[in-house]
Amino acid sequence: MRVTFDFLSILAEWPMLLKGVGWTLGLTFISAVIGVAVGIGCAWARTYGGAWLRGVVGVYVELIRNTPFIVQLFFVFFGLPAAGVKLSPETASIIAMVVNLGAYACEIIRAGVEATPRGQVEAALSLALNRAQIFIRVVLPPALGKVWPALVSQIIIVMLGSAVCGQISTEELSYAANLIQSRNFRSFEAFIIATGIYLALSVGVRKLLNWLGPRFLFGRSTGAR
Repeated sequence: MRVTFDFLSILAEWPMLLKGVGWTLGLTFISAVIGVAVGIGCAWARTYGGAWLRGVVGVYVELIRNTPFIVQLFFVFFGLPAAGVKLSPETASIIAMVVNLGAYACEIIRAGVEATPRGQVEAALSLALNRAQIFIRVVLPPALGKVWPALVSQIIIVMLGSAVCGQISTEELSYAANLIQSRNFRSFEAFIIATGIYLALSVGVRKLLNWLGPRFLFGRSTGAR
């Protein structure tokens, strides 16, 4: 039996693939910005917040880190409507990705925050900075510098995890590949091309974030690469 491959029939559907790439990058960008912000807030709460706040954030972090992303996605999209909250597939995907990334980013950033030398905080207090200023200007930048590679890796994981969002009809890359193969029955070729695109996106987004971080978030002096 001779097996033939027809990658051109998949590439001919490039508008659909391009749309899928656009949605994947869009979901990743929005969830990364909001998710990292959530992670920063939760890291502050777990480090400096009161006992009740640390407890609430701790439950959130453990709940998300110990359940599958697809279950979280299905809860948001299928579960919340039972409570009267109906969401579009795209909105549900963003919420699920933000909630997921926020929990992981919290622990990653908290590790960097707790590694900040106590002397830096005491020096900032001696300059009459308030707690918010100390955290934003003194503690957070070097903390991000220390954990940036790990945080970037987590963002990439969330981007790749967005592939399951096609299960609720979000038109990201895996949804596009699945739709194409359902039309021409070229499953092998469709998903090989999708795999290559995901690989290229992962490498490109990682390089971009590693370039952006030291220049716009925490400066070059932290030693992050």
